Amino acid sequence: MTANVNPYLNFRGSAREALTFYGSVFGGEPRISSFKDFGMPVGEGEEDLVMHGQVDLDGEPLLMGSDVPSHMGYTAGENTFSVSLSGDDEGTLTGWWTALSAGADVQQPLEKAPWGDSFGMLKDRFGVSWLVNISGGAAS
Repeated sequence: MTANVNPYLNFRGSAREALTFYGSVFGGEPRISSFKDFGMPVGEGEEDLVMHGQVDLDGEPLLMGSDVPSHMGYTAGENTFSVSLSGDDEGTLTGWWTALSAGADVQQPLEKAPWGDSFGMLKDRFGVSWLVNISGGAAS
């Protein structure tokens, strides 16, 4: 069972370029999925933006990132990162989600996502953004 903590970087239209750059810096190959790959609704012309990308190092995620579509708020330098909690240890990750949810602004409840995992997003009571992804989609 695993549970990982990784920085999650947000961009406005430059995630693909940034992840490719970071991959070259750290010696990892970026894995990139677009909003179109998962049929996620975004603004016109934004289908090919990065919905999720990550750079792995030695088979483990090093950092992750995505483009923020135009329907979501974004100010460069302010909301440009989140902390990602991921893995297949459902009990640990669900426990972390529950604890972080106390007094939080839950933007996406932890529930089954189109890619088959369970996923949730929240901003904790201190203003830190968290993403939780549980492989296999067993959480609720």
